[in-house]
Amino acid sequence: MAGSDGNSEAKRRPLIGITIGDPAGIGPEVSLKAVGDDDLLSICTPVLIGDAQYLADWARIFDLCREFIIVNPGEHIPRDASFPVIYNLKNINGPVEMGMEQSACGRAAADYIESAVALCLSHRIDAMATAPINKKSLSLAGCNFPGHTEYLAHLSDTTDFAMAFISPRLRVALLTTHIPLARVPDYVRKSDLIRLIRLVDRELKKYGFDRPRIALAALNPHGGEGSLFGTEEATEMQPAVELCRLHDDIEVSGPHSGDTVFVRAVRGEFDIVISCYHDQGLIPIKCVSFGEAVNFTLGLPFIRTSVDHGTAFDIAGKGIADQSSMIAAIKLAADLHLRVSGLTQNPGSAGFQPAFYS
Repeated sequence: MAGSDGNSEAKRRPLIGITIGDPAGIGPEVSLKAVGDDDLLSICTPVLIGDAQYLADWARIFDLCREFIIVNPGEHIPRDASFPVIYNLKNINGPVEMGMEQSACGRAAADYIESAVALCLSHRIDAMATAPINKKSLSLAGCNFPGHTEYLAHLSDTTDFAMAFISPRLRVALLTTHIPLARVPDYVRKSDLIRLIRLVDRELKKYGFDRPRIALAALNPHGGEGSLFGTEEATEMQPAVELCRLHDDIEVSGPHSGDTVFVRAVRGEFDIVISCYHDQGLIPIKCVSFGEAVNFTLGLPFIRTSVDHGTAFDIAGKGIADQSSMIAAIKLAADLHLRVSGLTQNPGSAGFQPAFYS
């Protein structure tokens, strides 16, 4: 473990909290690998939120960065740190069986999330990036939320929020997330679409888009084909688009056929696509940008990004997990903080092109 030093450039680096996710998954591994990236360390001061001894053990096993500054809850988090910081919750008190659902791991992961939210809300860190959690483990620990997004909204008393994914080639926002496909049509409603279109427009403007070009993906094949293949486009989606265009002066169009709208966005015609359901949006973004895509929560009172993958229990503890999405999530969080703060360039990152603005 090591100390810190400071200079004017380092003091401008954002403090990015990194929750290490489910201890039995690949979260600790990709988090440790990410904070050892030299380019990342020039952009921000990473703050791993986890158990210091557990992280040190894995750092030794994987021969990763082993120089850290340990900070306990209530202590000052140094912005000018020369090495990654560990915000030490000391909450892993027994052996962890890798690749298994466990209530103790769910509770630990929840502790990391809750601490990161508290640190963001108290402005002790500037943004947070999250490693993957296991929903079953969370449930076993008594945290009955369908995922990170809903849990974060609950912890921050946020009612207007949405899940989005950002990559160098495509951006998508989701109308629905973790619900059965058979129930999706019940959620394709004019009022919900208007709310989401307004949220997407407001959030993109906050982060630098003057007039976001928003496309709405149709629910049914060929956009319903004149209501032959479904009526939601005519009865719910088109009215929502027209109201937002005419009443709110939002540059939104659609509903566009789902089999072409994402290609059009990749080619530069749209800034973001609103998809009706989880896989409609995630299949195209993972096809064009797997490992580079970042989960970004719209509407929270702080910046939160995340990896685009799960806990990968099948490879947990083997040292072969790819950290690229974690690095992308941390860099995006740092860049968004600087942009919303009025600083458009990261110190020490002359060649860095953030995914949000590529």
